Amino acid sequence: MRAIITGRAAAALAAAAVAVSRVCGAAAETPAPGPGAAALPAVDAATSLLVVAPHPDDEILCCAGLMQQVLHAGGRASVVWITSGDAEWLALLLIEHIYLGGAARARELGERRMAEARAATALLGVPPGGQLFLGYPDGGVPALLTDNRTMRYRSPTTAATTVPYPDALFPGHPYTGESLERDLAAVLERVQPTLILAPSPLDTHPDHRAAGLLTMAVSARRAGNTQIRYWIVHGGEGWPGPRELSPGLPLTPAPVSRGLASIACALTPAEEDQKLLALRAHATQMRLMAPFLLAFVRTTEILFLQPEPPPPSLPPAH
Repeated sequence: MRAIITGRAAAALAAAAVAVSRVCGAAAETPAPGPGAAALPAVDAATSLLVVAPHPDDEILCCAGLMQQVLHAGGRASVVWITSGDAEWLALLLIEHIYLGGAARARELGERRMAEARAATALLGVPPGGQLFLGYPDGGVPALLTDNRTMRYRSPTTAATTVPYPDALFPGHPYTGESLERDLAAVLERVQPTLILAPSPLDTHPDHRAAGLLTMAVSARRAGNTQIRYWIVHGGEGWPGPRELSPGLPLTPAPVSRGLASIACALTPAEEDQKLLALRAHATQMRLMAPFLLAFVRTTEILFLQPEPPPPSLPPAH
């Protein structure tokens, strides 16, 4: 079932229109493309931006520039983290020195990564009220959309079957797909976003793919004209390259996005510097994979259009 859902989403995304590009934001100098090209809605004081991040650090890699631009324009920016990154096996092995068991240490890792995410987004100007953690199981999001829609999922790292973090938005909520959908719907009602930036179902990480599908389904049930654009972190072997901090280089579209309409959002040098500062606040991940993370600090961030037609909706949450 999990493979069927992912395959359908990928097929819908692959059917998007011929690729085009547009530069957005204050640093834009490239001429705008013709009518019907990929674009973002105007960023101004009326903008309410919501970034959907599967794990702490995803929000900085793909969306730090646009978050700054929205806030500088007088708009609002919020982030909702689906998981707390508590199943980062490399961190558990190399930093926490555990391989199997150690549920309490895994939860401590989740708390640490949540604190790092708060510090990182605060550096961009996101207020505490816009830092929203759902605390669902890292590595378990695909299961929640399929086998565990109604039956509780048990995290193999934290041993939790409910949200274990007291400072999450809804502590104690069960690890089921229906609960996750309701919680994300509650976030959308709270934030009232005019623009959502979500992971693409073409991302090769299972949690990212599932979070993208979840966002599509929950957003489709809401009235209004909220627009969604998609981003990719895990986009194919060797991407992005070079795997190092490369000041002055633009980010190129991921190999898995070939054929999709894209938007290249330009960052000013100051926004790029602030993105790097925010990324360094994710100290746990920087210890583990700095070359990969630093490769996203570029002069552009790449977003993609909503797929047409949209993938099948998930069954309504009761």
